Amino acid sequence: MARDEGPPTLSAKERVVLELLAARGDGMYGLELVSQSGTRLKRGTVYVTLGRMQQKGLVVAEPEKFADDSGLVPRRMYRATPYGLRVLRVWTAAARSLAWEVPS
Repeated sequence: MARDEGPPTLSAKERVVLELLAARGDGMYGLELVSQSGTRLKRGTVYVTLGRMQQKGLVVAEPEKFADDSGLVPRRMYRATPYGLRVLRVWTAAARSLAWEVPS
């Protein structure tokens, strides 16, 4: 995690992921995130985004647990970290305070 390098950045896709995870209150799989995002996340980029978010400390991933030795590749359940949720709250507040007001 590179938290000491200045304020955290949050791309539009990262914000969508954090918003979905925060709204759900629980973890989601990558393809669930794509499905729940409408058209905001794409199947081809969601895992790149999630990997970058893990490096930043915004999300953690837990491999799926199987009851037997099925040989299947486990999916990863992604959860927002407390740090990720704080970053989302700050970015949301900043976006609201900086929003342009339409003159009357």
